Amino acid sequence: MRAFVLTKYKQPLELRETAEPEVGDRDVLIRVEAVGLNQLDEKIRVGEFAQILPYSLPVVLGNDVAGTVIRVGGLVESVRPGDQVFARPDERRMGAFAERIAVAESDLALVPTRITAAEAASLPLVALTAWQALVERGRVGSGQRVLIHAGAGGVGSIAIQLAKHLGATVATTASAANADFVRRLGADVVVDYRTEDFEEVLSDYDLVLDSLGGENLEKSLRVLKPGGLAIGISGPPDPAFAKRKKLNAVVRLAIAALSRRIRGQAKRLGVRYEFLFMRADGAQLSSIATLVDDGVITPVVSKTYPFDQIPAALADLAAGGGRGKIVATLEV
Repeated sequence: MRAFVLTKYKQPLELRETAEPEVGDRDVLIRVEAVGLNQLDEKIRVGEFAQILPYSLPVVLGNDVAGTVIRVGGLVESVRPGDQVFARPDERRMGAFAERIAVAESDLALVPTRITAAEAASLPLVALTAWQALVERGRVGSGQRVLIHAGAGGVGSIAIQLAKHLGATVATTASAANADFVRRLGADVVVDYRTEDFEEVLSDYDLVLDSLGGENLEKSLRVLKPGGLAIGISGPPDPAFAKRKKLNAVVRLAIAALSRRIRGQAKRLGVRYEFLFMRADGAQLSSIATLVDDGVITPVVSKTYPFDQIPAALADLAAGGGRGKIVATLEV
């Protein structure tokens, strides 16, 4: 089986012959038809998450997959061979950049009927991120005001649609070239990040979803109303994340130090900061699939590469500036 393998941090992925996936009683073996590329893949490749995601190299990358069920474990009940499925595999079982992958039944869902495999592969990680930020943590509802940064990007383009569906008034940051695009997705207010300072034009927001970190995250705290919540998906990680991941004491102390500044700023402003590292969840993905079939959420795929060109696709992703997601497809 061919797969793209990371053998050393900061080095290009290598296309190699690898062992077939092991299929447990509650696992589903998938013939991969399309994979989504994410900033997470690039961050893992360059070693940015080595402390909190300590993979043993070599490792197959890839966190979004869509394809056809080949075989199921003896205790699997929800799918059968021939079904079209999509998934964000559990982080411990990453490996979508391959011809086949075994995924836990609990981490996958049936592909929405109205979209292609490539569109399905673009969704799991970014859509689950949006769902866990807006529905699970933010509990966004009618009448609330939500700011979503980088609205034309992978997470932003889905989060705008979901927040609008939940009844929120949605503001986003985007370039002038993408202003009409994000408005079509559902944004009510668009701030051109190149010519405007969002901190000067926005205020009293209930929730901010920040994918940029740094100064952008600090400014985001100041547009929240008292008690508001800023959710960061680029960091810094917070102690609650370290506790959930059961990281060792040294790493916990390091994470507490990394986030001390932003947590202190939030406390002084009377708002909250939380770090979100999304998790695999087939039930949530199934709910997202229903929204796709109902026309509430539309996948956004900017470019499609052949599977053999995944390293070039990752380089394209790292360059930034694209709308939605980049996807790689395999010939079936």
